[in-house]
Amino acid sequence: MRAAIYTRTGPAHEVLSIAELARPEPDRGCVRVRVQWSGVNPSDTKSRAGTRSAVLPFPRITPHSDGAGHIDAVGEDVDPARVGERVWLWNAAWGRPDGTAAEFVVVPAEQAVRLPDGVDLKVGALLGIPALTAYHAVHMHGGVEGKRVLVAGGAGAVGHYAVQMARLTGAAQVIATVSNEAKATLARDAGADATIDYRRADVREAIRVATDGRGVDRIIEVDFAANATLDFDLLARDGDVVIYGSGHPMVEVPFVPGILKNISCHFFIVYHLSERDRRRAIDGLTALLASGALQHNIAAELPLERIADAHALVEGGKAVGNVIVSLGE
Repeated sequence: MRAAIYTRTGPAHEVLSIAELARPEPDRGCVRVRVQWSGVNPSDTKSRAGTRSAVLPFPRITPHSDGAGHIDAVGEDVDPARVGERVWLWNAAWGRPDGTAAEFVVVPAEQAVRLPDGVDLKVGALLGIPALTAYHAVHMHGGVEGKRVLVAGGAGAVGHYAVQMARLTGAAQVIATVSNEAKATLARDAGADATIDYRRADVREAIRVATDGRGVDRIIEVDFAANATLDFDLLARDGDVVIYGSGHPMVEVPFVPGILKNISCHFFIVYHLSERDRRRAIDGLTALLASGALQHNIAAELPLERIADAHALVEGGKAVGNVIVSLGE
């Protein structure tokens, strides 16, 4: 089978290559998926670049945790009726050397989730990290019903879903920060009541005006290192900030404003969701998909042979939306 691989960290065009590998066989409790679409996420590019560690956990890695395709074989203890099922994948490459940037991948059966009828298969490659992250960020710690919500980066892969889910959950107000007018339009179309161009506007003043001076009740934060002080200024009393990303590993937190406002901070990474939280997110996401309630934003579709270009698009921040790689029909 064809698969993208790397054996050392570094720039995408220097370390990524296409290889012919043996087709894997499913073990007990596992399924094999014929991958048609593989999703590229920032975590994939950071692992390949060696941002977190230059030491590879495995001698050879096929990247990408997200993907979608058809189950074509099952191992023992898996219902054979699942063969042929359209599925989306989560955590395919987490703690494993073999991700979805290959024509076939084997994963535990529960990590292949049935895609509702009528949902385009390529949408399945957007769900494992972006959509599950957004769902958990919106619904954790009591959810956002009746609350004023600020989504940082409301046109990004996670933010675009978070805006929609906050609106669908019954948030009283949804505000998104963006970096240009095209992204503002995308966020408004997704359900944002207001958008703030953080490169041009005074975000503090804009939030004050938008919320009639009350501040926001929850911030869904993509870069806590950049925005911690701002977040604490924008939050209302008893507000919280849900953090799924940070541009730096160490963050200075404004303690006095936080304690005076009784602010809560909640950190999570989607790879480590508890079984209960993941089940809730998968079930909720499945219901939203089945009802057709969600918009999906695919910025680029590239063939496997151009996987390095796909990584470069994600790393450069030039893609407004998700980048996916095609493994063929």
